[in-house]
Amino acid sequence: MEPTTEFDEIRPYHNEELPQIFEELIADDEFRRVANAAIPGIPFEVLAEKMRQCKSAKEFQENFCYGILWNIAKSCTGGLSLDHTSLKDKEMPYTYISNHRDIILDSGFLSILLAQQGMDTVEIAIGDNLLIYPWIKKFVRVNKSFIVQRSLCMRQMLESSARLSRYIHYDIAEKRQSVWIAQREGRAKDSDDRTQESVLKMLAMGGEGDVIDRLKSLNMAPVAISYEYDPCDFLKAQEFQLKRDIEDYKKSEKDDLKNMETGLFGFKGRVCFRTGNCLNEILDKQDRTLPKQELFAVISGIIDKEIHRNYTIYPGNYVAYDLLSGESRFKDKYTEEDKVRFEEYLSKQLAKIDIPNKDEEFLRGKLVAMYANPLRNYLVAIG
Repeated sequence: MEPTTEFDEIRPYHNEELPQIFEELIADDEFRRVANAAIPGIPFEVLAEKMRQCKSAKEFQENFCYGILWNIAKSCTGGLSLDHTSLKDKEMPYTYISNHRDIILDSGFLSILLAQQGMDTVEIAIGDNLLIYPWIKKFVRVNKSFIVQRSLCMRQMLESSARLSRYIHYDIAEKRQSVWIAQREGRAKDSDDRTQESVLKMLAMGGEGDVIDRLKSLNMAPVAISYEYDPCDFLKAQEFQLKRDIEDYKKSEKDDLKNMETGLFGFKGRVCFRTGNCLNEILDKQDRTLPKQELFAVISGIIDKEIHRNYTIYPGNYVAYDLLSGESRFKDKYTEEDKVRFEEYLSKQLAKIDIPNKDEEFLRGKLVAMYANPLRNYLVAIG
């Protein structure tokens, strides 16, 4: 089957499809409202005309998305940086596999940082659970995203995963297009970042040869994303208590939207992306005779170690570790002022939580753990 038809349901739009999709977006009232909020001061008709002039996804990103993302970086972060010195061949397409902090910005910031350094932006794996409105699905596919279908029965899920894997292999081998994918489905609520073996199993469904050959052909490069502050930390802590207190608690669509908005526009402090080594050489050294399950567990551990050792550790992480342990192991890594600032930050985030039977001690413990866990994992990884 031609890739062009096999992947039609999930792939980003081709350039020749864009004019029709732009018209559909322009006619959507909800998209109009969001566009006016994201790019204030410019009449929507002017934006619409500028969209119609874009002949490719790259042009659309350059004309719209880069500016919006750099504005978010300017107003909502204390600086944005990318260190990918560990990747020797900048021309090679990579499968960037990273920890997951923000639904939209992890892949968005990575793309503008790569573009700033003269590299191509990534195609982005995005779960269909986030595509709440038709305009969002269209917008992300205009913006080089491909769809991970999640709400399927078991048989459909296997077929969908196999097709997704074939698409990612096609991206790397045929299109020579780098890809971003999170190491797990959803964000790690406690910042204890671990690779789900199911992600690796999916990636190994496509390609040729044994598991090692298939994963090697994807040029996997782990990426550590370090946010000094997670603006959604109080929402995650709140979710921990609600799950503790309410049987079968599930987040609503409204909750998902609040998470997206808070993640986008909340203050993140410094944000650093650092790539680990491309895994091909490490994969070559693995025992190919291991049972698949064992092999996936080993490779997950390798990815975790690469991500953990490449974290940027901020003063707040050291303060949180000492607060959690009740010791002063890292007191030389922060000032008294750093400690006061971090504790004031925790109090401010706690105050945002408004739920019945609010358990301050439990919630504070969850918040502190979120900031201690990256350092805990870093220490193990470099040990």
